[in-house]
Amino acid sequence: MELGKMYRIVSLFIACFLHISSVLAGGINEQVPSSLDLYVCIGQSNMAGRATLIPAVMDTLNQVYLLNDKGGFEPAVNPLNRYSTIRKDMSMQRLGPAYSFAREMVRRTDKPLGLVVNARGGSSINSWLKGSKDGYYEEALARIRQAVRQGGVVKAILWHQGEADCSNPEAYKRKLITLVEDLRKDLNMPQVPFIVGQISRWNWTKREAGTEPFNEMIKQISSWIPYTDCVSSKGVDWYKDVTDPHFGTKGQLLLGKRYAKKVLKFNR
Repeated sequence: MELGKMYRIVSLFIACFLHISSVLAGGINEQVPSSLDLYVCIGQSNMAGRATLIPAVMDTLNQVYLLNDKGGFEPAVNPLNRYSTIRKDMSMQRLGPAYSFAREMVRRTDKPLGLVVNARGGSSINSWLKGSKDGYYEEALARIRQAVRQGGVVKAILWHQGEADCSNPEAYKRKLITLVEDLRKDLNMPQVPFIVGQISRWNWTKREAGTEPFNEMIKQISSWIPYTDCVSSKGVDWYKDVTDPHFGTKGQLLLGKRYAKKVLKFNR
């Protein structure tokens, strides 16, 4: 069996074991606070998480609750994209930035929070636009509204997507503007912070310019969409090698902390 496949199977086994242990211990019945700060995590595979689930990230997060498939909240345990209504196979859901983001937010604020994680690997921004036949926008919106009905308040939207679209930064820019405008309008939150992560910097694209033009465009997002910011991917490691766009475990942990730092700028 190839090493990568073996890692995926072991990671899934660990995730399932710890999740079941939490249920048996009564963790799912833990009293969820009546009001939560909500953070929406959407995008493609690097948001869903493809990095290895090492034992150190398989803890039940303190004061962090995950929107589940019943429309309620439960104590958050990796993989956090497990309840995505648009995800790929469960075995592909591993470590994304939401884990260290949530842990850092609690550490810095000492406030309980709720995560709405609804990402889909391999998805183009075209599939995320309102009215797309894939319906990813509508699925995310429905999940957010479920969370709000539980008493939560959306504090920020975290977006990590672009690997499928990085060959045309200008076209992406126009579509991202539309996406943000639609989300804010449908949530009736014209100033909700929208935080965007850069994609990987190594050149897996086979194009001479690689991902640099796309990342430079994302870097300037606050100049063309208000109440936004960019999370740098500088120094983030790869999951497999330079032919693969996915971030590794250390990189995802770093990226999550960077998302938290940007969100905290808006939460003062």
